[in-house]
Amino acid sequence: MNRPTPKHTAPELSFPLLDGNKWELRKQKPDSFTLIVFYRGLHCPLCKKYLKQLQELLPDFKDRGVNVVAVSMDTEKRARLSRQKWELPILTLGYELSENTAREWALYLSAGVKDGEPNVFSEPGLFLIDNTNNVYYSATNSNPWGRPYLASFVKAVDYIVQSGYPARGEML
Repeated sequence: MNRPTPKHTAPELSFPLLDGNKWELRKQKPDSFTLIVFYRGLHCPLCKKYLKQLQELLPDFKDRGVNVVAVSMDTEKRARLSRQKWELPILTLGYELSENTAREWALYLSAGVKDGEPNVFSEPGLFLIDNTNNVYYSATNSNPWGRPYLASFVKAVDYIVQSGYPARGEML
């Protein structure tokens, strides 16, 4: 399986947003980066905690020129329930990520095994895409735990921008 690789163009990515618009990676024009958080969906209590932390950090990311979006394979109804139940009024939230797109982004896929889980859903992923649409950083998880610590990405963006630190991990 190919995977998004640092210093290479990110795969295509588009999905509907809860505000009625369509989000498209190629149309993003951040000052520094786009931060994409793939989450498991409404059934995941760890996703709730993670997205609440992400929402709290939105002003810090915005101050650093980072566009932030979160998306899952959930339906619109489930995504709206996540927004409501998890109290995420300002986080840009997408839904209906396709299975094919999840595969293109090398996300792990799981079959639902408990009540409330969809038949198929993607496991977490976090990608930092630079302002030329190249992958700068990627992390994928095969379970809901072990995700990158979001607060460290605020400081990382400062360091990257100030020092010109290059993307790493481009060699396969």
